[in-house]
Amino acid sequence: MDNIILNNLIQKIREYNPTEEKIIMKAYEYAYNLHNGQVRQSGEPYIMHPLNVAYILADMHADKDTICAGLLHDTLEDTNITKEDIAHDFNQNIANLVNGVTKISKMNFSSKHAQNMANTRKIITSITEDVRIIIIKLADRLHNMRTLEFKSEFKQKENALETMEIFVPLAYYIGAYRIKSELEDLSLRYLKPDMYKKIEDRKSRLEEESNKCLQEMLFKIQSLLNDKNIPNEIKVRTKNIYGIYKRLNEGQRLFDIHDLLSLKIMVDEVANCYYVLGMIHQEYHPINDKFKDYICNPKTNMYQSLHTTVFGPDDRLVQTQIRTFDMDKVASFGLTAYWDIKKGNARYEMQKDLKGKFQFFKSLTEINSMFGDNQEFVSQVKTELFSDRIYVYTTKGDIIELPKGSTPIDFAYKLSTDIGNTMVGAFVNDEYVPVNYLLKNKDRVRIITDELSFGPREGWEDIAHTSYAKKMIREISK
Repeated sequence: MDNIILNNLIQKIREYNPTEEKIIMKAYEYAYNLHNGQVRQSGEPYIMHPLNVAYILADMHADKDTICAGLLHDTLEDTNITKEDIAHDFNQNIANLVNGVTKISKMNFSSKHAQNMANTRKIITSITEDVRIIIIKLADRLHNMRTLEFKSEFKQKENALETMEIFVPLAYYIGAYRIKSELEDLSLRYLKPDMYKKIEDRKSRLEEESNKCLQEMLFKIQSLLNDKNIPNEIKVRTKNIYGIYKRLNEGQRLFDIHDLLSLKIMVDEVANCYYVLGMIHQEYHPINDKFKDYICNPKTNMYQSLHTTVFGPDDRLVQTQIRTFDMDKVASFGLTAYWDIKKGNARYEMQKDLKGKFQFFKSLTEINSMFGDNQEFVSQVKTELFSDRIYVYTTKGDIIELPKGSTPIDFAYKLSTDIGNTMVGAFVNDEYVPVNYLLKNKDRVRIITDELSFGPREGWEDIAHTSYAKKMIREISK
């Protein structure tokens, strides 16, 4: 069986990076010898797990160091090899990546809980040094979740809950929607098996019933694009099981979920995205309040696309997502798409954009600097970054991401420390609001400042919700 996966891995490497086959085979043989005799709970040889992790990474067109680290990711934990050995036998980059995904030894802690908190912190903060550590960890978790049936029911639920609390938000933040969706569905399958099965059956019936409608739309749109000689590709998509579960849980009915059925339309350039939008609106009646322009205003994880929900044949609601081919790669794979788009520069560009364009990066760095205690750090990250988010707008239309429960004070400090320190009031949707107003999704916020203002008012620290705002208020109030 491992020969089949190994052959698939090498075949995948040859498709996009054939010159690196030799070092990847070396890493496989290295891992094979080190894990020889070890077995998984399923009874299969242990090497099957790192092989599958490496294949998931190769499917993203990962660089050679990342794939080698995927093959070697459990060697420091489960064998006698050292980080220095890996650096000597491969290179320092691979050694650093393997060390990044390795759990801290339990000998350093007084309890299992303390060890878990330290390891969770290590995983989360590794994104600040090299995002590839998180990507390997996500591939590792994905394969573990795919093979969770061999664990006890308690372990299944424990792993599924940890996946939802830690790994799903991390996948979202780096834009890896495909991994995020599969992790959500796999987690729900073990946390709520009856509900999962019920929605899976309904989704299957819905896909069957909707197939004719979607194919009719696909053929019509494709014909119109081909007539105009616009390069295109169109895919049919149904919302993932967890996504449906979430909407049903919010009280929506299945057929009221506006993005339940989707057509993903990829074209060659941005101008044609807007051309396609106009063409679709001519052919199918749109729902006005379901239009989103994420090309002009990308999501905070750099997702770009035009979304419009229309009435398709038989009055079925169908969302069309219109984007360029490169935007589609980022929409599916997030930062990992850089391996394809940026080629040899990918690692540098990933880290540069993560630091410069992703709002959560600054928040994470701030929380990390403020909390020495691992449990307090993990708790704050879950509350502030991994819980429900709201997305509000500046007067220029920029999207600002904040945790639910945020106020105009948090918004002001998110824009800049100076704006927070000189804030004297706020307008939300053109109405004056008090500073303790709880911001809601899609609010448009305008902060009023006065350079002669004497800094934050008394009590603002208690009203602020985010760590950064509280810290800045505390510092200026000293």
